[in-house]
Amino acid sequence: MSPWHAATVVAARQLTATSRILVLAVPGFTGARPGQHVDVRLTAPDGYQASRSYSLAATGTDERVELAVAAVPDGEVSPYLVEVARPGDAMEVRGPLGGWFVWDPADPAPVLLVAGGSGVVPLVAMLRARADAGVGTPFRLVLSVRTAADVLFADELAVPDDGVLVHRVVTRADDGDRPAGRLTADDLLAPGFGPDDAPGVFVCGPTGFVEHAATLLTGLGHRAARVRTERFGGTS
Repeated sequence: MSPWHAATVVAARQLTATSRILVLAVPGFTGARPGQHVDVRLTAPDGYQASRSYSLAATGTDERVELAVAAVPDGEVSPYLVEVARPGDAMEVRGPLGGWFVWDPADPAPVLLVAGGSGVVPLVAMLRARADAGVGTPFRLVLSVRTAADVLFADELAVPDDGVLVHRVVTRADDGDRPAGRLTADDLLAPGFGPDDAPGVFVCGPTGFVEHAATLLTGLGHRAARVRTERFGGTS
Protein backbone atom coordinates (compact mmCIF):
# COMPACT_ATOMS: atom_id res chain seq x y z
CA MET A 1 0.00 0.00 0.00
CA SER A 2 1.24 3.48 -0.87
CA PRO A 3 2.46 5.48 2.17
CA TRP A 4 0.70 8.51 3.58
CA HIS A 5 2.27 11.87 2.67
CA ALA A 6 1.96 15.06 4.69
CA ALA A 7 -0.02 17.63 2.68
CA THR A 8 -0.74 21.33 3.05
CA VAL A 9 -3.57 23.27 1.44
CA VAL A 10 -2.03 25.98 -0.76
CA ALA A 11 -5.12 27.16 -2.64
CA ALA A 12 -8.89 26.87 -2.45
CA ARG A 13 -11.48 28.05 -4.97
CA GLN A 14 -15.26 27.72 -5.00
CA LEU A 15 -16.43 25.70 -8.00
CA THR A 16 -20.21 25.63 -7.49
CA ALA A 17 -22.41 26.43 -4.49
CA THR A 18 -21.63 22.99 -3.08
CA SER A 19 -18.22 22.13 -4.46
CA ARG A 20 -14.70 23.43 -4.27
CA ILE A 21 -11.23 22.99 -5.73
CA LEU A 22 -8.41 22.38 -3.28
CA VAL A 23 -4.76 22.43 -4.30
CA LEU A 24 -2.42 20.61 -1.92
CA ALA A 25 1.36 20.71 -1.72
CA VAL A 26 2.46 17.11 -1.14
CA PRO A 27 6.24 16.62 -0.81
CA GLY A 28 7.16 13.17 -2.10
CA PHE A 29 4.12 12.84 -4.39
CA THR A 30 5.42 11.65 -7.73
CA GLY A 31 2.47 12.51 -9.96
CA ALA A 32 -0.43 10.51 -11.34
CA ARG A 33 -2.07 9.25 -14.50
CA PRO A 34 -5.34 10.78 -15.77
CA GLY A 35 -8.22 9.00 -14.06
CA GLN A 36 -6.44 8.04 -10.85
CA HIS A 37 -7.52 9.03 -7.35
CA VAL A 38 -6.02 9.56 -3.92
CA ASP A 39 -7.06 8.96 -0.33
CA VAL A 40 -7.27 12.03 1.89
CA ARG A 41 -6.99 11.63 5.67
CA LEU A 42 -7.98 14.22 8.28
CA THR A 43 -6.93 14.05 11.92
CA ALA A 44 -8.92 15.84 14.64
CA PRO A 45 -7.23 17.43 17.70
CA ASP A 46 -8.33 14.42 19.79
CA GLY A 47 -6.64 12.02 17.36
CA TYR A 48 -9.79 10.84 15.59
CA GLN A 49 -9.10 10.16 11.93
CA ALA A 50 -11.31 9.92 8.87
CA SER A 51 -10.30 9.28 5.28
CA ARG A 52 -12.06 9.31 1.91
CA SER A 53 -11.10 8.78 -1.71
CA TYR A 54 -11.18 11.67 -4.20
CA SER A 55 -10.45 11.76 -7.90
CA LEU A 56 -7.69 13.99 -9.14
CA ALA A 57 -8.80 16.91 -11.29
CA ALA A 58 -5.34 17.30 -12.78
CA THR A 59 -2.33 15.06 -13.14
CA GLY A 60 1.35 15.58 -13.67
CA THR A 61 4.70 14.83 -12.16
CA ASP A 62 5.05 17.64 -9.65
CA GLU A 63 4.34 17.54 -5.92
CA ARG A 64 0.92 19.17 -6.23
CA VAL A 65 -2.48 17.50 -5.93
CA GLU A 66 -5.64 19.17 -7.26
CA LEU A 67 -8.95 17.88 -5.94
CA ALA A 68 -12.51 18.90 -6.83
CA VAL A 69 -14.74 17.98 -3.91
CA ALA A 70 -18.55 18.06 -3.85
CA ALA A 71 -20.14 18.26 -0.41
CA VAL A 72 -22.27 15.28 0.56
CA PRO A 73 -25.12 16.25 2.95
CA ASP A 74 -24.37 14.86 6.42
CA GLY A 75 -20.97 13.70 5.18
CA GLU A 76 -18.02 13.48 7.54
CA VAL A 77 -15.13 14.69 5.38
CA SER A 78 -16.47 16.48 2.30
CA PRO A 79 -18.31 19.31 4.17
CA TYR A 80 -15.03 20.17 5.92
CA LEU A 81 -13.11 20.21 2.64
CA VAL A 82 -15.76 22.31 0.88
CA GLU A 83 -16.74 24.71 3.67
CA VAL A 84 -13.87 24.91 6.14
CA ALA A 85 -10.44 23.97 4.75
CA ARG A 86 -8.23 26.92 3.95
CA PRO A 87 -4.63 27.54 2.84
CA GLY A 88 -2.20 26.41 5.52
CA ASP A 89 -4.35 23.55 6.80
CA ALA A 90 -2.59 20.21 7.15
CA MET A 91 -3.88 16.80 6.10
CA GLU A 92 -2.48 13.60 4.60
CA VAL A 93 -2.62 12.12 1.11
CA ARG A 94 -2.04 8.55 -0.05
CA GLY A 95 -1.67 7.60 -3.68
CA PRO A 96 -2.03 7.83 -6.58
CA LEU A 97 -4.37 4.85 -6.58
CA GLY A 98 -6.12 2.87 -9.31
CA GLY A 99 -4.55 1.47 -12.46
CA TRP A 100 -7.60 0.44 -14.50
CA PHE A 101 -9.62 3.63 -14.85
CA VAL A 102 -6.83 5.57 -16.60
CA TRP A 103 -6.39 7.03 -20.05
CA ASP A 104 -3.07 6.82 -21.86
CA PRO A 105 -2.34 9.89 -24.05
CA ALA A 106 -0.36 7.58 -26.38
CA ASP A 107 -3.54 5.62 -27.21
CA PRO A 108 -4.95 7.04 -30.48
CA ALA A 109 -8.38 5.38 -30.10
CA PRO A 110 -11.36 7.77 -29.80
CA VAL A 111 -12.70 8.26 -26.30
CA LEU A 112 -16.26 8.51 -25.00
CA LEU A 113 -16.55 9.96 -21.49
CA VAL A 114 -19.80 9.61 -19.52
CA ALA A 115 -20.18 11.43 -16.21
CA GLY A 116 -22.86 11.74 -13.58
CA GLY A 117 -22.50 14.84 -11.37
CA SER A 118 -19.10 15.07 -9.71
CA GLY A 119 -18.06 11.96 -11.63
CA VAL A 120 -16.83 14.45 -14.20
CA VAL A 121 -13.71 15.18 -12.10
CA PRO A 122 -11.43 12.34 -13.33
CA LEU A 123 -12.76 12.86 -16.85
CA VAL A 124 -11.71 16.52 -16.73
CA ALA A 125 -8.27 15.25 -15.72
CA MET A 126 -8.26 13.19 -18.93
CA LEU A 127 -9.30 16.21 -21.01
CA ARG A 128 -6.56 18.29 -19.42
CA ALA A 129 -4.00 15.51 -20.01
CA ARG A 130 -5.06 15.41 -23.67
CA ALA A 131 -4.41 19.15 -23.96
CA ASP A 132 -1.09 18.93 -22.11
CA ALA A 133 0.06 16.09 -24.39
CA GLY A 134 -0.87 18.08 -27.50
CA VAL A 135 -2.60 15.11 -29.11
CA GLY A 136 -5.70 15.28 -31.29
CA THR A 137 -7.43 12.17 -30.01
CA PRO A 138 -11.19 12.69 -30.59
CA PHE A 139 -13.03 12.99 -27.28
CA ARG A 140 -16.75 13.10 -26.59
CA LEU A 141 -18.21 13.89 -23.15
CA VAL A 142 -21.77 13.13 -22.08
CA LEU A 143 -22.40 14.92 -18.78
CA SER A 144 -25.51 14.34 -16.69
CA VAL A 145 -26.38 16.76 -13.87
CA ARG A 146 -29.48 17.70 -11.93
CA THR A 147 -29.41 21.38 -12.95
CA ALA A 148 -27.09 23.55 -15.01
CA ALA A 149 -25.86 25.13 -11.76
CA ASP A 150 -24.45 21.75 -10.74
CA VAL A 151 -21.96 21.53 -13.62
CA LEU A 152 -18.42 21.37 -12.25
CA PHE A 153 -15.82 23.14 -14.42
CA ALA A 154 -18.69 24.81 -16.30
CA ASP A 155 -16.51 27.56 -17.82
CA GLU A 156 -13.88 25.07 -18.96
CA LEU A 157 -16.41 22.69 -20.50
CA ALA A 158 -18.31 25.52 -22.20
CA VAL A 159 -15.35 26.11 -24.50
CA PRO A 160 -13.92 22.65 -25.22
CA ASP A 161 -10.69 22.15 -27.14
CA ASP A 162 -10.75 21.24 -30.82
CA GLY A 163 -11.75 17.63 -31.25
CA VAL A 164 -13.79 17.60 -28.04
CA LEU A 165 -17.60 17.72 -28.02
CA VAL A 166 -19.74 18.01 -24.89
CA HIS A 167 -23.37 16.89 -24.60
CA ARG A 168 -25.18 17.99 -21.44
CA VAL A 169 -28.08 16.08 -19.92
CA VAL A 170 -29.98 18.02 -17.26
CA THR A 171 -32.36 15.78 -15.39
CA ARG A 172 -34.48 18.26 -13.45
CA ALA A 173 -34.71 21.40 -15.60
CA ASP A 174 -35.00 22.23 -19.29
CA ASP A 175 -31.63 23.94 -19.52
CA GLY A 176 -29.51 21.16 -20.99
CA ASP A 177 -28.97 20.17 -24.60
CA ARG A 178 -32.41 18.52 -24.67
CA PRO A 179 -35.56 18.47 -22.46
CA ALA A 180 -35.09 17.39 -18.84
CA GLY A 181 -34.92 13.68 -18.21
CA ARG A 182 -32.77 10.72 -17.31
CA LEU A 183 -29.80 9.65 -19.43
CA THR A 184 -30.89 7.67 -22.50
CA ALA A 185 -29.23 5.62 -25.22
CA ASP A 186 -29.80 8.54 -27.61
CA ASP A 187 -27.74 10.77 -25.31
CA LEU A 188 -24.82 8.37 -25.56
CA LEU A 189 -25.03 8.49 -29.36
CA ALA A 190 -25.64 12.24 -29.59
CA PRO A 191 -21.98 13.37 -29.52
CA GLY A 192 -21.21 11.14 -32.49
CA PHE A 193 -19.52 7.97 -31.25
CA GLY A 194 -21.25 4.61 -31.60
CA PRO A 195 -20.03 1.06 -31.09
CA ASP A 196 -18.68 0.92 -34.67
CA ASP A 197 -16.20 3.67 -33.77
CA ALA A 198 -14.80 1.34 -31.06
CA PRO A 199 -14.10 4.13 -28.60
CA GLY A 200 -12.54 3.59 -25.24
CA VAL A 201 -15.37 4.39 -22.80
CA PHE A 202 -14.96 5.80 -19.29
CA VAL A 203 -18.01 6.11 -17.03
CA CYS A 204 -17.88 7.76 -13.60
CA GLY A 205 -20.57 8.78 -11.14
CA PRO A 206 -22.84 7.50 -8.38
CA THR A 207 -23.34 3.74 -8.39
CA GLY A 208 -26.90 3.87 -9.76
CA PHE A 209 -25.89 6.20 -12.59
CA VAL A 210 -22.89 4.08 -13.56
CA GLU A 211 -24.92 0.87 -13.65
CA HIS A 212 -27.61 2.58 -15.75
CA ALA A 213 -25.08 4.05 -18.20
CA ALA A 214 -23.12 0.79 -18.51
CA THR A 215 -26.34 -1.10 -19.28
CA LEU A 216 -27.22 1.42 -22.00
CA LEU A 217 -23.73 1.25 -23.48
CA THR A 218 -23.59 -2.53 -23.73
CA GLY A 219 -27.17 -2.51 -25.01
CA LEU A 220 -26.02 -0.24 -27.85
CA GLY A 221 -23.32 -2.76 -28.70
CA HIS A 222 -20.24 -1.35 -26.99
CA ARG A 223 -17.95 -4.20 -25.95
CA ALA A 224 -18.01 -4.59 -22.16
CA ALA A 225 -14.22 -4.87 -22.14
CA ARG A 226 -14.00 -1.36 -23.62
CA VAL A 227 -16.24 0.17 -20.93
CA ARG A 228 -14.32 1.15 -17.80
CA THR A 229 -16.31 2.30 -14.80
CA GLU A 230 -15.58 4.17 -11.59
CA ARG A 231 -18.33 4.62 -9.04
CA PHE A 232 -18.84 6.21 -5.66
CA GLY A 233 -21.39 5.82 -2.91
CA GLY A 234 -23.06 8.23 -0.56
CA THR A 235 -20.39 8.56 2.14
CA SER A 236 -17.91 11.36 2.05
